[in-house]
Amino acid sequence: MTSSSPFRESAPSSSGLLAADEPTDFISAGLSSETATERLRTFGANEPVSDRSRHALLQFLTVLAQPLPLILLIAAIVSSFVGQAIDAGIIVAMVLVSAAVDFYQTYRSRVAMEKLRNLVAPTATTLRDGVWIEIDRRTIVPDDIIRLSAGDLVPADAVLLTARDLYVQEAMLTGESLPSEKEAKATVADRRRNQVYLGTSVTSGIATARVLATGSGTEFGDIVTKLTSSQEETEFDRGLKHFAYLITQVVFFLVLFVLVASLAMHRNTFESLLFAVALAVGLTPELLPVLTSVTLAKGAARLAEKKVIVKHLSAIQNLGSIDILCSDKTGTLTSGIMSFDRSLNRNGEIDRTVLELAALNSCFETGIRSPLDSAILAAEPGGQKGHIKCDEVPFDFERRRLSVVVEKDGLRRIITKGSPESILLLCDLCRERGQSVALSSAMRIQAQRVYEDLSSNGYRVLAVASKPAVVKGSYSSADECAMELVGFLTFVDPPLPGTADAIRELRQDGVLVKIITGDSPFVAKYLCHEVGIEAGEILLGDDLERMTDTALSVRADQANVFARVSPAQKTRILRALRMRGHVVGFIGDGINDAPSLRAADIGIAAPKAVDVARAAADIILLEPGYRILHEGVREGRTAFGNVMKYLMMGTSSNFGNVLSMALAAVVLPFLPMLPTQILLNNFLYDLSQVTIPTDNVDPEYLDAPRRWDMRLVRRFMLLAGPVSSIFDLLTFYVLLHFLHAGQEEFHTGWFVESLATQTLVLLVIRTMRNPWRSKPSKPLVASVLICVSIGIALPLTPIASLLGFTPLPWSYFGFLVVATTTYLLLIEYVKRWLVRPVLLGSV
Repeated sequence: MTSSSPFRESAPSSSGLLAADEPTDFISAGLSSETATERLRTFGANEPVSDRSRHALLQFLTVLAQPLPLILLIAAIVSSFVGQAIDAGIIVAMVLVSAAVDFYQTYRSRVAMEKLRNLVAPTATTLRDGVWIEIDRRTIVPDDIIRLSAGDLVPADAVLLTARDLYVQEAMLTGESLPSEKEAKATVADRRRNQVYLGTSVTSGIATARVLATGSGTEFGDIVTKLTSSQEETEFDRGLKHFAYLITQVVFFLVLFVLVASLAMHRNTFESLLFAVALAVGLTPELLPVLTSVTLAKGAARLAEKKVIVKHLSAIQNLGSIDILCSDKTGTLTSGIMSFDRSLNRNGEIDRTVLELAALNSCFETGIRSPLDSAILAAEPGGQKGHIKCDEVPFDFERRRLSVVVEKDGLRRIITKGSPESILLLCDLCRERGQSVALSSAMRIQAQRVYEDLSSNGYRVLAVASKPAVVKGSYSSADECAMELVGFLTFVDPPLPGTADAIRELRQDGVLVKIITGDSPFVAKYLCHEVGIEAGEILLGDDLERMTDTALSVRADQANVFARVSPAQKTRILRALRMRGHVVGFIGDGINDAPSLRAADIGIAAPKAVDVARAAADIILLEPGYRILHEGVREGRTAFGNVMKYLMMGTSSNFGNVLSMALAAVVLPFLPMLPTQILLNNFLYDLSQVTIPTDNVDPEYLDAPRRWDMRLVRRFMLLAGPVSSIFDLLTFYVLLHFLHAGQEEFHTGWFVESLATQTLVLLVIRTMRNPWRSKPSKPLVASVLICVSIGIALPLTPIASLLGFTPLPWSYFGFLVVATTTYLLLIEYVKRWLVRPVLLGSV
């Protein structure tokens, strides 16, 4: 995946540094020690990123300053103030756990940064004061002259001055599995060809280079900086924030209304204040962190059984919300291992002779063996028996081919393999039906067409030529002439098994897969065909450079394939998609993917991902295959569905109760419920919902991405809440005008009715189907019935007087059954009218 990021051709003119291609007299001597020291003070140490970080305590306090934690901490203070120490302890514990998880994410980023630092060369060979010396890599400065050879890690971004047979492995930056060719005579239009980059490794050859950039100014440093920056707000974070704002608004206005009304009626100030803050606690979802954590942890446990590691729980909900999954190609959609495909003659027909000769060439080749050589030898092992190597003409960038001379039974033959363009120029002959014939113009055109067709279909192609060789002491490139074209070899990086089926299933569930690769558009198009992705228009990295962010957001939404893109451009694509309102996942495996893994709503590290990519990701796959991703998406939707049940329940029922209390506080001569009774009611109600994580989710809910929708929550709250209040007011009327209830009897009657209606309604709201057709889990049914039973039994227990309760007449329970049944039926109608079309439609 060749990067197309901008090249650092020169340093700023104000620094006094030299242009990248400007010849200088100092090259023969390098920098002086004094100049190097001065530049080290100016540019700083050659570290990818500075070590400055925010103090740990400040980071922790920042987490606690978010809206929902602040609301919950206030609720804890209130609960403690009115004697509910257990409630307060649970709330504080959950807030601290949440803050600790967030704090850990910062620590994880620092670990990732250190892993990146450890990958770069600790020392470098540098020309100082006319002498080549070994120095600490951190003391290298711009304009230093460095020397590179096979096995070295490149210590800084530099432009080549001299190079011979130089190959550099740049997979960490580009993701490309094959080493990149480098030379010192690259044209201006091909700047990346004559530059090397910090952290890459030299696989063969030698070179000298002049340093252009160090530390954070390098391409590697840019990746580290993005990796250690604050992670962007995800869909889960946004949802929680919006929910917290909604609760804050409702709490503020209702509590203020109740407090002002009570004081206006000249009630006891302290008692009115306690009543108001108890209402606030009643409306605050203090068990939201508990239920969310339990629900998501259950999903994480199920994914762990399938070899998927979830690093933090919110990632599961984000996984269920994604509607676009962006994927790198090499090592994610494909195996990342180049494999031999076919051996073809010049007409494109299968011919094994081509492979046999290529295997001889690869077997006797010296130097570091390329992945293509390994693939050839794996396909044709042991074919060199009986042959003796006589000589070799090594590969170079000018020829773009390699030849070996072998002998068998006294006959010598030169075998050449390399780029088809290079090989075709050497050939005057070709094989035709086992005979050597002249290569006519028509035959040459046919061979060229076969090569171009193979390339356009995504194959990597090598050509093979051969001819008898005369016996002599040595051979050179001059002997590579008047050869016979044998044919072509094709190679592929095949898709992982089951990828096409998994992508189809993801598409059926509303998740569109887009490919983002640094490889060629031909290879990307071929891969799309193999895995069932409609390629359509392919956007190139050069196209992206000419687009504004707004234009890119539109084009990125339409395109399914992005080719020849750099790591920075990958991140830009993800942000453009998120700007269009999508929830975006990204799966990658290389260092170059680390910024993109953090920029997505959810980053997914492929099974063979490097440590840095795993550190940056939210989810780590331990086994290859997209099928597990599909299962993870559905698991995320299951978890999110159960979390949404609690939100819908809490906001609607709690709002209805608080609204009823607010109205009752205005018209009644006494408080409608004591503060301790409000908190007890709220505790039992929340307790009934702790088993929601065990509940079943409707199959229809899993068929489309699910997202936080505060408009839906608000609408359901504003409609279902008043319905609850209507039945509360009806209960008030029955208690006061038919049962002539006193203050204690009124408190008791409303406590029982409020708890019964808002708890049993969970069995209706928990499903978008008819409640009697969707079975709840047994633990959920048990918890609901137990909590309702406790509420009904409390007035009959010895502690009833301590809680302000009194026994109710049996006639009241007849009303309670009728009222509760009618309320549940009405809520079912409201649910069908308001919620079902939204939740069952495509997001």
